[in-house]
Amino acid sequence: MPETKTKSVDSFTDFSPYQPAAGEEYMSAEQLQHFKEILLAWKQELMEEVDRTMHHMQEDAANYADPSDRATQEEEFSLELRTRDRERKLIKKIDKTIELIENEDYGFCDSCGVEIGIRRLEARPTATLCIDCKTLAEIKEKQTGI
Repeated sequence: MPETKTKSVDSFTDFSPYQPAAGEEYMSAEQLQHFKEILLAWKQELMEEVDRTMHHMQEDAANYADPSDRATQEEEFSLELRTRDRERKLIKKIDKTIELIENEDYGFCDSCGVEIGIRRLEARPTATLCIDCKTLAEIKEKQTGI
């Protein structure tokens, strides 16, 4: 039975880091365009992965006589479907982020309103919290167990 490789949904890194010009305003039109391009490319990559999974499952679906082989295939398909479900949710988040960019409401913390920062947004383009608020939220989550 052939082994398939599943990419991580959080692994988009194919872009050049943005180098702001001296005195350039935070979230200028050029910066917004930079992040929109990153998000669109990431979304395209995820959509292609969905297509590959569909074709893989259609082509490799077999009715194995051996129950062990059948179980292995079902487990593999189940793992792929869970990954694709995570990607589907991420695509929705990407779409929401692109909408924020188009409304010029991108790059600022939802909690405190400060700049999230170009490097943090390049690492996590869908981030809605600055690093301090995100850290605080994670500490609260650990304390409450929610």
